[in-house]
Amino acid sequence: MPQWLLVDGSSMFFRAFYAIPQTMRGPGGTLVNAVRGTLDTLARYLTDRRPRHLAFTTDEDWRPDWRVELIPGYKEHRTAEPIPPALIPQVPIILSALKAIGVDVVGLEGYEAEDIVASLAAKVKTPIEIASGDRDLFSLVRGTDIVVLYPQKGGMVVVDEAEVARRYSIPGRSYADYAILRGDPSDGLPGIAGVGDKKAAELVTRYGSVAKMLEAGVFRNANAEYLEKALRVVPPVQDLPIEVPRGRRDTYPEDAKAVEQLGKKYGVDSSLERLVTALNKLPALTKT
Repeated sequence: MPQWLLVDGSSMFFRAFYAIPQTMRGPGGTLVNAVRGTLDTLARYLTDRRPRHLAFTTDEDWRPDWRVELIPGYKEHRTAEPIPPALIPQVPIILSALKAIGVDVVGLEGYEAEDIVASLAAKVKTPIEIASGDRDLFSLVRGTDIVVLYPQKGGMVVVDEAEVARRYSIPGRSYADYAILRGDPSDGLPGIAGVGDKKAAELVTRYGSVAKMLEAGVFRNANAEYLEKALRVVPPVQDLPIEVPRGRRDTYPEDAKAVEQLGKKYGVDSSLERLVTALNKLPALTKT
């Protein structure tokens, strides 16, 4: 039973948008597939995992300038269409619903949700579960104290250090180093020419980290320059100046009238009710 469930909100509503048919509309014709999918998915996670605290994190910047300045190709695919046009108007509805219910939403200008998750994970009590489809967050796993709930075909998988090692043949905390070396097209990371999955795993296992490879002079010139920059770009930022939210309410919803209005306006009453019910059934907090 985790102390905290940290939700990569952007990952969750993107997956909901593509998983739920784009024919689901509210009474006024507003598309609400991502709204319903996000609320239902969050309710399911709460019911299954039963955390004592919850925070929903957001991307306040889809492609931060400071990351692009270091690696120009970073998530370049997002420049054409950072968010599907049909999803854009649904995001404010999702966030309004969460606020009305009493779920803490955390974001910071200039940073991605993965950075918020990482910074909160560095501040709150373990055990921590991170709900995300972003593999970059595998770099945060710590034994079974910090794990990632990773959605994939066939259901959610709990990714701890042992699972990272099983998947990639690397030490469980070394995913960021591995991704930097082999590259990751989805993030616009070029990697090192000639270094694929197997070679990256061998290097990480032998040296322990990219930083130690640079110290040992394994890579030089342009390759070393890329690695130095990637070490600043790829690992999620863990020291942002953000406050830890309350993470819980005595009872839900926090604003019953607003929840009722949103339910009627967008036809998502049942999804709102499921989430409220799941929240009210979470384990009671013990005073310390």
